[in-house]
Parts: sequence; structure tokens; C-alpha cells
Amino acid sequence: MAMLLRFHGDIRWLVVIVAAVVIIKFLIGWLGKKQYAPLDKTLLTAYSILLDINVLLGLILLFFTRGPNGPRMEHATTMILAVAAAHATAIWRKSNDSPTKYRNQLLMVLLSLALVIVGVIRLRYTFIF
Repeated sequence: MAMLLRFHGDIRWLVVIVAAVVIIKFLIGWLGKKQYAPLDKTLLTAYSILLDINVLLGLILLFFTRGPNGPRMEHATTMILAVAAAHATAIWRKSNDSPTKYRNQLLMVLLSLALVIVGVIRLRYTFIF
């Protein structure tokens, strides 16, 4: 389980890197009124998949290690909400208005990333005190 915990912790950095790329790319696309490209969809899919994998690993760790407690359940719930926000970008998948698509998907990625940050801070704060 230690290796799984390590992998769970390492994936978060991939999530942050991909999120940063998505945020920058989508800001450029939105503000520059660029056409939505296949790469944009690929980046968004990669972000969602990385979050999915990390939440799955987290749930395995939650239920097969020390067991659920208050802070760990709060962390898991917040991360599940982050995944839901990341997947909500699909609402605009078929939109033909690229700037609107960029803006709305960017806002959902920012929301999901904010939830991830809150979830991590909440869990870390518990271990400090």
C-alpha cells in the first residue's frame, strides 16, 4: 500500500502540470478568440483521466488502509466533486462557439482545481495539528 500511496501522491503533480497547460491554453484560446482544436479536447481529456485515476487510487487507499475517518472522508468527497466539475466540461463539447467553449470549460477546470486544492489543504491541515 505504501507504493500505492506514493503513486497517488505523485499523480497530483501530473494533475497540476496538465491543469496549468489547460488553463494557459484555454485562456489564450478564449481571449484570442481562437478556434477550438483537437489538442484542446485531448488536454481536457487527459486532465479528467488523471483526476479519475487519482480519485480511484484515493478511494482504494481510503477503504483498504487505515479506514475512513472525518478528514479523509472530507478529502474524498471534495475530490469526487472536483472530478464531477472536470467532467462537467462535456456540457459544452458540441458547442460551435469556440470562445464560449473555451471560457466555460476553463471555468470548470478552475473550479475543479480549486476543489483539489481545498481538499489537499484540508487533509494536510489535519496532519499538522
